[in-house]
Amino acid sequence: MEMGVSVVICCHNSAKRLPPTLAHLAAQQDCDGIPWEVIVVDNASQDNTADVAISLWPQNAPAPLRVVREERLGLTYARMRGFNEARYEIVSFIDDDNWVYPDWIKLGWEIMTQNPDVGACGGQGEAVFETEPPWWFEQFKGSYGVGHQVANNIDSAQEALTLWGTGFKRKSAWLQLVENGFKPLLVGRQGNRLLSGEDIEISLALRLAGWKLLYDPRLKFKHFLPAYRLNWNYLRRLVRGFGISNVRLDPYRFALDGEPKTLRQKLERTWQWQVLSGLIQFRRFRKTITKLLLRQPTEGNYYVLQLERHIGRLFELLRLRGLYNRWVKEIQNAPWRGIAQQVIRIARR
Repeated sequence: MEMGVSVVICCHNSAKRLPPTLAHLAAQQDCDGIPWEVIVVDNASQDNTADVAISLWPQNAPAPLRVVREERLGLTYARMRGFNEARYEIVSFIDDDNWVYPDWIKLGWEIMTQNPDVGACGGQGEAVFETEPPWWFEQFKGSYGVGHQVANNIDSAQEALTLWGTGFKRKSAWLQLVENGFKPLLVGRQGNRLLSGEDIEISLALRLAGWKLLYDPRLKFKHFLPAYRLNWNYLRRLVRGFGISNVRLDPYRFALDGEPKTLRQKLERTWQWQVLSGLIQFRRFRKTITKLLLRQPTEGNYYVLQLERHIGRLFELLRLRGLYNRWVKEIQNAPWRGIAQQVIRIARR
């Protein structure tokens, strides 16, 4: 695999959002000697995303830009296309509303080349608001991909359990997964459908394969948040989407926990147990929220969001009745588990 950095921007009707995103990429500094490129994946856009991307990229830019089309609508499909189109080993996924710092390419290159056992790394997002943010934003900013991705020692580089989509991934690690039968269970956001979790799924799959995930606070990007996203009802829909996606992440978390050792652990990994416990939790949350709402408004209420998450999860569990137990077994016995060492040994030579 040729060493360098392929920046992939997955876009769906992104013509209005792309200008600052591309401008920040074109302004990268101190990356002379690092081969890199920019790939705009036009994911079934119905606007002039492709034309805007080509017209905005400066002729004297430090790297070439090209546009590829992916007709299957879904962020997972767009990212898979980006992986396949990437020329270089290090792939940086950037959302169309992310503005990376001038040292993004330089730092990502250094981190990934100096740590051959790291399959992916990420940094911290900083919010940029179109309008004044609501009073509750700081409490729930993680739902918007803003802030640190670890709980402790936030100012130092360290291993992470999962990573958001914006960051760097190793193409050889992805190819190794796919060649050994990995097929994502999540498709990510589809147009206006607020589904997510595909970045978490790849993180968990990389960990199961034996790769490390790294959080480095030096990697920084700004996340532009338009006014319509700074709305309580939007956040409720977003969190319900988290609950829906969470169901398909269960098999990975179970596999990372290892083989079940007790009867209870075995039962907890079944669809029947998850539905029953979900119904019990739903009833408890509903009672708690009913009491709280008599004393305070709905907006900004943590328990309201937790109820949304549980509703999304419960509905998705009921919808996946015939698939859940099968997926748990398939991920537990996946042939791509623990296969990273071969690629890591080659990278260290």
